[in-house]
Amino acid sequence: MNDRYDAGSAGYGADQYELVGYDEYGRPVYRQVQAQQTRQQTYDPYAQQHQQGYGYDPYAQQQGQQSAPGYDYGTDGRQPASGYGSYDPYGTVPQQGGPAQGTPHDPYGQTAAGTTGRQPRVAEQTAHIPQQAGPDHEREAAAEPQRDYHTEQFAFVEEPDAHSEDVIDWLKFTENRTERREEARRRARGRIVALTVVLALVAVGGVGWLWYAGKLPGLSSEDSKTGSATAAGAQKRDVIVVHLHDTKGGGTSTALLVDNTTTQRGTTVLLPNSLALTSDDGTTTTLAKSVEDDGSDGTRDALDTVLGTDIQGTWRLDTPYLQNLVDLVGNIDVDTDADVPDPAAKKKGEAPLVNKGQDQTLSGKMAVAYATYRAPGEAQNAQLERFGQVMQGVLRKMSSDPQAATTTIQTLAQILDPSLTDKDLGTFLAGLSDLAKGGDVKTDLLPVQNDGTLSTQASAAIVKNVLGGTAKSPDKDAAVSVSVQNATGVQDNTEKARVVLLNGGFTFRESGTGTVRATSRVVYADAADKANAAEVAKTLGLPAGSVTKGKTSGSADVSVVLGQDYKPSAG
Repeated sequence: MNDRYDAGSAGYGADQYELVGYDEYGRPVYRQVQAQQTRQQTYDPYAQQHQQGYGYDPYAQQQGQQSAPGYDYGTDGRQPASGYGSYDPYGTVPQQGGPAQGTPHDPYGQTAAGTTGRQPRVAEQTAHIPQQAGPDHEREAAAEPQRDYHTEQFAFVEEPDAHSEDVIDWLKFTENRTERREEARRRARGRIVALTVVLALVAVGGVGWLWYAGKLPGLSSEDSKTGSATAAGAQKRDVIVVHLHDTKGGGTSTALLVDNTTTQRGTTVLLPNSLALTSDDGTTTTLAKSVEDDGSDGTRDALDTVLGTDIQGTWRLDTPYLQNLVDLVGNIDVDTDADVPDPAAKKKGEAPLVNKGQDQTLSGKMAVAYATYRAPGEAQNAQLERFGQVMQGVLRKMSSDPQAATTTIQTLAQILDPSLTDKDLGTFLAGLSDLAKGGDVKTDLLPVQNDGTLSTQASAAIVKNVLGGTAKSPDKDAAVSVSVQNATGVQDNTEKARVVLLNGGFTFRESGTGTVRATSRVVYADAADKANAAEVAKTLGLPAGSVTKGKTSGSADVSVVLGQDYKPSAG
């Protein structure tokens, strides 16, 4: 079809129409190019009206005419040249014989503007040139352009459509999801309750383990005299024995350094020199005598036998090395219990090297003097406890870093026991130093009886709880028992005689003090003990003429009365 429909070329006027598009039914839409004033005229193609020249009823029988359906050839029977003729269902194309050219066609059969009294409309209108179609399609095409809808054209259906089922399904889904959420919340609450119960059980079990391991304050196995032997024995301990050798004054002092890795606590156990041990040849001896005669290995084995311990190494610390060690760590602070004179003083009355008092800062030289000091008449245990104070001060000042502590030990240039290397000793001391800085290292003196045995309850508790062993003193029944009465007028001579006798393998029994006498006497009751009495006199440094037969004190095999001729030896 041409873009322009020229009505004038068919003899119907000069108006032209231009194709502007297609409607939703696929029909072409035209626009009148040349505007002119027209009158509206309604036309009802469905009414039984026949107006000459332009009226057309597709449903009525055309009188006196035979033509193709949907076409009107006009009054003269001629077919328009354009092929569409005068048929214009919308009344926009002027037809011959019509009331007037350009009169609009109303597809709903309304009267023209001149009849109804409406105001004329602008001549430029949009015209629809429909394709050939049946009456129903023509009716729809006639109603579409003006979009003049009425309420009677709509039908409201109240029956549920397909969307209703979707809404119901959505509601069911929402309800199911809500139920699932509630169920998830209930399960979560159940899990929280179960987790709380488990945590409570774990906490109770942890407290029980701490009690079992002795880590609870005030309830540890080390602080309880009635602690479980199984719990104490199951703990892991690292033990090193240290021997302080006084290179100038003579004598030794011994302590066990214990690091309990289970309870995270450390202990310095001081061992008196009178502690009875079994020597390599099976005879009874003392700790001091064992260190001197049997050396490090023999003494360590003897201590393991008596205490039931497992000592990993021996640290021989001569006094010059102790002095260097204190200087390397930067001096130590000690609560001293005595004024210590300067060993290098040339005359009496000079100021003491170490003053008695709290928080005394000691250099290396002062620390050695304090650790080896034993006042006149004092027992060896007093000096031993001073040595323990110095060791505690060293541990607090030692580095807690294993590498730094190892460097300190290497700087001493000591010849260590083969079983104890520089690295092992440095790492061990660093661990104890860390505990000492936190106040978790204490010092205990192992109590022993006059005969050197460990039969007291206190000593047995320390051996069991601190060392994790069992006290087992040597059999003293086979040893010769010696009772000693001090008649020298010097109180300290009793202790010195005891040490010497214990070192000699005898059992010592104290008989108190007596009236001062000039000469000493050694008495035996049984002739079988004459040789033993002679050996006792020799051990004490008494002349052989002091031995005599007589009545002994109590159940002792040999009785000794010390006179002013007794000259105690160092030890």
